[in-house]
Amino acid sequence: MRQGRDTGFQAPLWRAIALYRIAALIYATILVIRNFAHYDRPMLAWPVLTVMAAWTVYTTYAYANPARRRPPLLVADLLLTAAALAASVPIVGRAALEQGKPTLAVAWHVAPVLAWAVAGGRRGGIAAALIMGATDLIVRAHYDQAAFTGSVLMLLAAIAVGYLVRVVEVSQERLQRAVEIEAAIRERERLARDIHDSVLQVLALVKRRGEGLDGEAGELARLAGEQEAALRNLVAGHAARAVDDRSELDLRTLLGPYASSTVTVSAPAGPVRLPAATARELTAAVAAALDNVDRHCPSGTKAYILVEDEPGEVLVTVRDDGTGFAGGRLAEAEAQGRLGVAQSIRGRIADLGGETAIVSAPGEGTEVEIRLAKWSG
Repeated sequence: MRQGRDTGFQAPLWRAIALYRIAALIYATILVIRNFAHYDRPMLAWPVLTVMAAWTVYTTYAYANPARRRPPLLVADLLLTAAALAASVPIVGRAALEQGKPTLAVAWHVAPVLAWAVAGGRRGGIAAALIMGATDLIVRAHYDQAAFTGSVLMLLAAIAVGYLVRVVEVSQERLQRAVEIEAAIRERERLARDIHDSVLQVLALVKRRGEGLDGEAGELARLAGEQEAALRNLVAGHAARAVDDRSELDLRTLLGPYASSTVTVSAPAGPVRLPAATARELTAAVAAALDNVDRHCPSGTKAYILVEDEPGEVLVTVRDDGTGFAGGRLAEAEAQGRLGVAQSIRGRIADLGGETAIVSAPGEGTEVEIRLAKWSG
């Protein structure tokens, strides 16, 4: 039960319940006045109405405070209302009730059911409706269509209100996440503008001026180009991390920033959508493969990323023109405790339920093929 929790939208619902309780009390009072002469003990009806009025005032203020919307108040509301309903037996009289005379708490007894539905959702509302409906049927002591109709309508109202509360809560949570994502993206864009106007422009200038030069100047230009690509990837990555894990991401937007003078990215024209967490893990595996190219291949080695969006699965291939390695090298490295490929690529993809195939030979480069079902993760 979500007692004590104020999600913002609940305040109008509690006010509506308070208004309903007041209107139902007025209606119950009118019926008592009209049927007063037919009661077995008519004078006892007024104390019951007084208690109902006092409880209406108290719950109006109590439910307005989120801290008080707890089981003690909800249970007391249900028990007191049931007691007012049961008081109809000695006051109205069994014979009058069997003839169809209304109970003292007619309509007023629905208020705690609505309160339980708002506080506890459908389950809470259904439980309260069954208890109050059973009490109403026992008090009436006749089980015709009219008696059952009232209980059924109360049950349906509890289900509808409980479902509405849950739908609105989910909508509010999604709106909150969307606001947070929007704020994160705006901050990332602000940082990107600042970086673009300063650091990236300087790195791009160094790269352009030093291209084609020999010696340390050429090496400096190459390093500047690599750092420019890495920094662009870092800036773009903030937007991806801001997205909620339950949303979807286009894999192309995550892999695109890795494109550089030495890395070619080829992807379908349309979006390649994956769950956000899955897309980020897959991107991290690709980044690990590119990192291996930088570490173990000569400077300037070309690498190629190919993304294929197949029915039911995504296939990502990372291939390089480097020196390659002999068969069994990966198993040997893993045995020696060097777990870069085992954990960063194979382990990461295995956790997502995918498969990784690594093919290499001396002098023929390396190919890493990652196959992942779209529902993985």
